[in-house]
Formats: sequence, structure tokens, C-alpha cells
Amino acid sequence: MSETTEQRPSEDADVTPEAPETPVTGATASRGPFGLVGGVIKTARPRQWVKNVLVFAAPFFAFSKSTDRTGLLIDAIIAFVAFSLTASSVYLINDAIDVEADRAHPTKRNRPIAAGIVPVPVAYGAAVVFFLAGLGVSFAASWQLAVVLGVYEAVQLGYCFGLKHQPVVDLAIVGSGFLMRSIAGGVAGGIALSQWFLLVTAFGSLFMVAGKRYAEIMLFERTGAKIRSSLKKYSASYLRFVWATSAAILIMSYCLWAFEIRQTEHNSVWALISMVPFLVAVLRYAVDVDGGIAGEPEEIALKDRILQVLGASWVVTLFLAFYL
Repeated sequence: MSETTEQRPSEDADVTPEAPETPVTGATASRGPFGLVGGVIKTARPRQWVKNVLVFAAPFFAFSKSTDRTGLLIDAIIAFVAFSLTASSVYLINDAIDVEADRAHPTKRNRPIAAGIVPVPVAYGAAVVFFLAGLGVSFAASWQLAVVLGVYEAVQLGYCFGLKHQPVVDLAIVGSGFLMRSIAGGVAGGIALSQWFLLVTAFGSLFMVAGKRYAEIMLFERTGAKIRSSLKKYSASYLRFVWATSAAILIMSYCLWAFEIRQTEHNSVWALISMVPFLVAVLRYAVDVDGGIAGEPEEIALKDRILQVLGASWVVTLFLAFYL
């Protein structure tokens, strides 16, 4: 799913209620003393910012070689803040574009813009503010980071204005959002990105995106809910092929990268050990994908304690490989 549609599977499908209610408008919505501000913040989806921790990936792998570790960490934090603000601007634009469709949806009609809490012009204005703020923050790290954010914004706006209805193209755009997060962390700190790092990030992104689409297809087959036009051209077997192939390339790329890390980092055996929690974590997540419940990866990551332990173990082994 894309930067603009990363919600729960039940919210992704264009479900038509059996008995549509009158859309909630600004006249009937309960604004409260801080309703407008709160509505803008909610539409900015701060819960989605957890995905932006990917900007720390490249600095983590380069940290042991950096002569200015404090500066590298500061640049990564700047990239995180800048990317979070920029991504929020896309969420605001997406909800403003889809306002009429959301008002006919049983759950999306409760979103601040669809509910009339945040007027559409205000949403567009807030989106501009968020984007300019993110762009301004990015220059504190490097102008290259600003370029990455500009490309990200342009690609995501293309998705919002129609490319999300194009099969395969939508998968590529959504996956590129995760890839650009990783690239942003690298360019912010002036880090030369490894070919293996880019392959792992790219196919890991495609693995998650295909899993999200597969969850939507499964939702459609279970409930008969209407789905986006691009999904009508997919089949469950095709999406299974995509995520299975992506998972295989992801695992192979990481294993080859681990062998390279071992050779470059004092012949450390910890790089090879890191393959174990990584492989088990991918296979563990694949269980959720295969079950059609991987529509929201961040929720799985926040709730699956076993996956969290595996992730922590993987980080620890990599830390030992680089710093021991």
C-alpha cells in the first residue's frame, strides 16, 4: 500500500454500506475547542511515522566507520523529522482528493476531512505547510536530502492523482516510498550506499507491498467488498508469486551481504549469525502475509512480540558484527 493509503485492510477496500447514511459535514461535525488542529494532526497520521525509522538503516551500517558519529546521528534525526513532515503532507492531500468517496464509506467517513472537521482548502494549505517545513528541515542536513524529498513528494502525488489505479505501477510506487526512506538516511549523512543494501531494501519493500495487496484480495474474497480498480487486474496467485519471489531475493541478497560484511568487518562471525534471526523474521512475517492479514505492517511489528524479539536479536548481532 502506498504512502497515501496505508491503513487497515478494512479501510483500504472501497466498501459500500448497505444503508448509506447522510455524509457528516462541517455543520454537523463536533469540532471541539481544538477540533480543527486536532483533525489536521490526525490526518497527518503520526502513527505512520514509525516507518520512517528506515532512515536510520544506512547510518547504522556506516556508523562504525564514521569519524563524526555525533554528526551522523544528528543528520539521521533530521532526515527522520523531514521525512515525517513530508509524508504527512501526502496523507493530507490524499484524503482531500478522496473526500467524496470517503464520505460514502462506512469507516473512512469518520476521517477528519470527510467528517467536515477539516475543510478541504485547509487540508491543502496544511499539506503545503508540512511539505515546506519538511523541505526546510532537510537543508539542515544536505541539499541532496531535499532532492530525495522532492522526488518522493512528486511520485506520491502522481500516485494520488491516478497512478494508484495502474496495476504493477502502484506496487512499484508504494515500494519506492520505503526505498527512498532508506536512501534519505544515506544522503543525509553523505553515506555511499552498498549495492546489497539497496537490493535488500528494494525487495524487502516489494515483499511488504505485495503482502498488503494480497491482504486486500483476501478481504475481497471473504467479504465481497469492493476494491480499487488496480486490484481488479490482480489475482491472489499473482500477488502470491510476487511476494514469494521478493522474499526469496530478499533473503538471498541479505545472505550475500552478510558474507561481505564478515570479510570487511574483521572477519566477524556475528554477521553470519545475523542471518538466522533475519531469515526466521522474514518467514514469521510471511505467515501473516499468507494468511491475508498483513495489510498494515506497522501494526504487526508493534503487536507481534516474537517478531520484535527476532528484530532485536538481528540488530544486536549486526551491532556485534560492526562494533565488537
